[in-house]
Amino acid sequence: MSKIVELPLKGRYFSRILENISKPKDWKLFATIMTGKMLGLIAVIAAMIFLPNIIGGTPAHAADTYTAHETAVINSLNTVWTLVAAFLVFGMQAGFVMLEAGFARKRETVNILVECVLDTAICGISFWAIGYAFMFGAGNGFIGQQYFFLQNVPATYGSTGVAILAHWIFQFAFADTASTITSGAMIGRTSFRGDIIYSIFVTALIYPIIGHWAWGPDGFLALMGTPGHFMPSLGQPFRDFAGSSVVHTIGGMVSLAGAIVLGPRIGRIFLRDDKKRGGLPAAHSLPLATIGAFLLWFGWYGFNPGSTLSAMDFEGIGRVAANTTLAACTGSLATMLCALWIGPFKGKFDTGFALNGMLAGLVAITAPCYWVSPFGSVIIGLVAGLVVFGGVYFMEFLRIDDPVGAVSVHGFAGIWGTLSLGLFASGQFGSTGPLGADNTSVVKGLFYGGGFDVLKAQAIGSFTITAATLLVSFIVMFAVSKLPYPYKLRVEPEGETGPGGLDVWEHGAEAYTN
Repeated sequence: MSKIVELPLKGRYFSRILENISKPKDWKLFATIMTGKMLGLIAVIAAMIFLPNIIGGTPAHAADTYTAHETAVINSLNTVWTLVAAFLVFGMQAGFVMLEAGFARKRETVNILVECVLDTAICGISFWAIGYAFMFGAGNGFIGQQYFFLQNVPATYGSTGVAILAHWIFQFAFADTASTITSGAMIGRTSFRGDIIYSIFVTALIYPIIGHWAWGPDGFLALMGTPGHFMPSLGQPFRDFAGSSVVHTIGGMVSLAGAIVLGPRIGRIFLRDDKKRGGLPAAHSLPLATIGAFLLWFGWYGFNPGSTLSAMDFEGIGRVAANTTLAACTGSLATMLCALWIGPFKGKFDTGFALNGMLAGLVAITAPCYWVSPFGSVIIGLVAGLVVFGGVYFMEFLRIDDPVGAVSVHGFAGIWGTLSLGLFASGQFGSTGPLGADNTSVVKGLFYGGGFDVLKAQAIGSFTITAATLLVSFIVMFAVSKLPYPYKLRVEPEGETGPGGLDVWEHGAEAYTN
C-alpha cells in the first residue's frame, strides 16, 4: 500500500497553480486576470504621480493651478470636512453631561442633564441672533457689526472656501463648549432660572465679543504686531489655533467667577479645615465620568484638526491629531503619578485625577497643536498634568468649591497651553489654508531659537482674555446673585439640602428611582 505524502499548505497551493496554468483553457483565464491586475497597477501608479498635481498645489500658485470647477470641488471638500468636525465637537456635549454627572452627587444628576440641554438650546438661538455677528462679523478691533440673525452673509467665510452656514455650525459647537464648561464649577447650588440668565450672557455676549479679539477678521489681538494696529513694534500676532484661550480659558474664568460668587455647597469641607474629612465629595458614578472623558477626547479630534477648516491641508490635519493624542496621554500619566506620589491621598491610583489630567493635556495642546512637533506636544501635555494637579489643590486651599475641576482643567491648563506656543513652536510650520499649508513664514518659539517675540504675544493675549473674562463674568454673576428669588443665582438652602436635592426641588424627578 503506497504511503500518501501530505504536502504543506504552501506546497499544495503552488502545485495547484502549476497544474492549472498547464491547461490551455486556464491559460486564457490566467492571462485575463494578470492583464487586469497590471492595468490596475498602472492606474494606481499614474494616480500617485498625477493626482497630487491636480488637487495639491501650493497657495502661491493656486491661481495658476485651479480652475473655477476645481475650486468649487475643493470648497466642497473643505465644507464637508468642517461639518464632520463640527458634528464631532457637538458630540462633546454628551461627554460633558456624563463627566459632570459622574463627578457630581447623585442628587444633582437630573439638574446637570437638563442644564446641559438648556445651555445648548440657548446657545444655538443666541449665537444665531447676535453671537456669530459679534464674533466673526467685520466691525472694529473689539466687536463685529454684521451678520446679525445670519442675514446678508456671503456664500463662504472669508477666504476659507467653507460655506458660511457650515462655519456657523462649527463655531456654534465651540460656543456651546465654552458655555457648558461653566456649569461644571457651579454644580449643586445654582438655581435653574439663574443658570438660564448667566448662560445667555456667556453665549451671546462674553464669549463672542472677547473671542472676536483673537479670532475675528479684524480683532485687535489677531492683528496685533502689524502696522497700524495694536502694538505694531511687537511684530507678532496672538495665536490660538483651536481655543486654549478663546474657548477654554474663557470657560474656565467664567467658572471661577461663578464659583466665587456662589460660594461652596452646604456641608462642603475643605482639606485645610479637616485633613481627614476634607476634600471633594466622592463622585457618584466613576464609570459615567470615565465614559464622558473618553467621549470628550473623541470629540477633540473635531475640535483641533477641524480648526484647519481645510481638508486639503492633509499634513496639518495628521500632525494636529497626533499632537492632540500625545498631549492627552502624557497629561493623564503625569497627573495620576502626582496623585500616587504626593498629596493627602498618596499611594492610590486616582481615577478622577487621571481623567482630569487627560482633559488638561487636551486643553493645553489646543492652542499650539498646529505649530509644535510630537515631542513638544508630549512635554506640553506633561506640564498640563502638573498644572491641573496643583490647580485642584490651589482651589481647595482657597476654599473655592469646583466639583469637577473645571477651573483647573480649562482655565489654568488653557493659560499654560496658550503660553506654551511661545516656547515649543518648532519653526517648521506657518499657517493652514483652503488649498493646503503655507510654510513660507514659520512660527518659531523660544526653545527653538525664535527668541521671546512669540512668547510675548502669547502672554499679552492670554492675560488680556483672562483678565477681561474674569472681570466681566464676576460682574454678571454678582448681578444675577442679587436678583429676587427665583431668578437669583443660588438656589434656596432647602432646595440644596432637602429630600432629593436639586433634582426634586427644581425638576421634580430623580435620576435613580431605586
